[in-house]
Amino acid sequence: MAAESDSLDATVADMEKLEKIFAEEAIAEFFDNPTVPREEKTALIDEIAKSSELQPHTVNFLNVVIDNTRASLMPQIVREFETAYNALTGTEEAVVTSVVQLESQDLAQIATHVQNITGAANVRIKTRLDPELIAGFTVQYGRDSSNFIDMSVRKQIAEITSEFEMPSVNLEV
Repeated sequence: MAAESDSLDATVADMEKLEKIFAEEAIAEFFDNPTVPREEKTALIDEIAKSSELQPHTVNFLNVVIDNTRASLMPQIVREFETAYNALTGTEEAVVTSVVQLESQDLAQIATHVQNITGAANVRIKTRLDPELIAGFTVQYGRDSSNFIDMSVRKQIAEITSEFEMPSVNLEV
């Protein structure tokens, strides 16, 4: 439906919003709970739709998911939609993990680099934060995020540590 109405980009943005909303386990539990009256669920859907500025067809889809008590499947539904979107648009998805939120120009450079490596028509960047990286960033891309670029300080420390590790010597006489 999104492709037919020429709203693929807006719909994938809606799905990303829903992914963040439904990452909160309590949200899915609320919608999948059969004891919660439909009116309360409708009120929350309306609030989500308004605050997130969702497309009408996304709201209709969300209602179908809720009516069929499938809210707990929303993360998988979003992933499947994104896979279909990426295939339709020749888009490569890259997940950039860093200690702090990177600037948009840094993310644009990473996207260009991934695009050059993969030959994809487009690159969509998703960001995640991980304080254990110490500094720097990692990039996962490719089918099933199978390709990995590690520009983190954690990796550099591990490499230096492995260079200084000496094989154990048996000193028994």
